[in-house]
Amino acid sequence: MSYAAKEMKRLMGKAVSRFQMIGDGDRILVAVSGGQDSLALLWLLRERLTRIPINYDLKAVHVELGFGQDTGKKMEDFFNVNGFDYCIIKSSFGPRAHAKENKENPCFLCSRLRRKAIFEKASELKCNKIAFGHQKDDFIETFFLNLFFAGSIDTIQPVQELFNGKLTIIRPFYLLNKTIIKRYADEMGLPVIHSCCPTARSSKRMQTRSMLLNLYKTNKKIKGNIFHALMKHSTFTVNRYPYALPEIHRKTVNG
Repeated sequence: MSYAAKEMKRLMGKAVSRFQMIGDGDRILVAVSGGQDSLALLWLLRERLTRIPINYDLKAVHVELGFGQDTGKKMEDFFNVNGFDYCIIKSSFGPRAHAKENKENPCFLCSRLRRKAIFEKASELKCNKIAFGHQKDDFIETFFLNLFFAGSIDTIQPVQELFNGKLTIIRPFYLLNKTIIKRYADEMGLPVIHSCCPTARSSKRMQTRSMLLNLYKTNKKIKGNIFHALMKHSTFTVNRYPYALPEIHRKTVNG
């Protein structure tokens, strides 16, 4: 087993165990964007079932954004070839978010629409948990995005209970660096399926990422210090969304 594979399994296992992210009988919707982070998460969550004494169900869900790139077909091919249970959500979220009246912040609206669709699909599929492939870099970038552009000291959390506990978001990769995920994904031959978003390379997140990468070059300890500070002072509060989630039939989870 390669170093990257060992680290992926070790740190994901540590994250899952620390926050008891997954229990016996869980029904987990895995949000798969097409990037290697989410594909690696899907892959490892299934692999994990072969070496633990509990069972859970996985459902891969991909939201096609409607930019003209047939990501749904490419994801469908990947899921079928590798034997994953899946669902493709067709949408026009990308073009809607980039309409003239919303050109100041298309990423916010696109993200909100995708999340709403995923929450509704979780309800429809009777999933009690949603797994996202966010990793350490995403936690740090989101903190600075909120600080710079929303005036808020906040970031995403490893575990978030929503809608009075009917739904829980889990992020099993939160201890992992993006570089080790890419190394593992490349070793496994996992593809990168791009959405062709016209602002992907010029978004506020990319600007923030570029700033941080330049900062990291000056001192190798900076990234770790930021992340540890975020985890130390995190309150793990429940996110509140301005729309109602359809009734979710939560399955009793043991353990």
